[in-house]
Amino acid sequence: MPFTLATWNINSVRLREPIVCKLLAEEGPDILCLQEIKSPVDKMPVESFAELGYRHVVAHGQKGYNGVAILSRLPIEEVAREDFATLGHARHVAARLENGVTIHNFYVPAGGDVPDREVNEKFGQKLDYLTEMRDWFHANSPEKSILVGDLNIAPREDDVWSHKQLLKIVSHTPIEVDHLGQVMDAGKWVDITRQDIPEGLLYSWWSYRAKDWDAADKGRRLDHVWATPDISNAGHSSRILRDARGWEKPSDHAPVFASFDL
Repeated sequence: MPFTLATWNINSVRLREPIVCKLLAEEGPDILCLQEIKSPVDKMPVESFAELGYRHVVAHGQKGYNGVAILSRLPIEEVAREDFATLGHARHVAARLENGVTIHNFYVPAGGDVPDREVNEKFGQKLDYLTEMRDWFHANSPEKSILVGDLNIAPREDDVWSHKQLLKIVSHTPIEVDHLGQVMDAGKWVDITRQDIPEGLLYSWWSYRAKDWDAADKGRRLDHVWATPDISNAGHSSRILRDARGWEKPSDHAPVFASFDL
């Protein structure tokens, strides 16, 4: 069963309902994983999505903050929602397709501005969250699984506009990259985006602070699509829909796509 999947930090699903519908109508992924929906599940505009064929929704919502959702044209059922680091945040939900593939949708904490847990509680929470993700995947070895989401870390030198200038900036510090690497190792995850696009600068996020984000192009690849080794060879056609960053009232993230022939 071939399917196409997309992941997108939408920064409020209600505020950006029009561009979610635009993406679904124009790009037509079979599954769309959203992060930072900033909405209780019962307040999501699910009717609009259903009219476009996305009648199956698995979501873990929260008023005003965080929140993750999986919209699907294919039947799915929820199989997990974990509160890593006991933050009480809606940052993870997992659902299973009828073919047995499990999709994990994550929104990892951003970590604040200072990369020092002694002076910045949020940075410590981010590291703790990643540590508990690692331990969970060690204890629950994933099979036939895909992990997507805003992981808030750009791990490679070519995942940021300037490796040297961002080494002390949250999202690209060595300690964060190491923690993310430990999560990958725990699940034996394969980075599908970089499997398809192994070389070159690649970004999925551009700051709202840049007056002309496109010309400045100071981006980071914070959004990821991973798969377990048993299905990673089935992944292909990865791309980042950069144009979406320039749509009306955009998110600061662009959607990341991948297809799987399973």
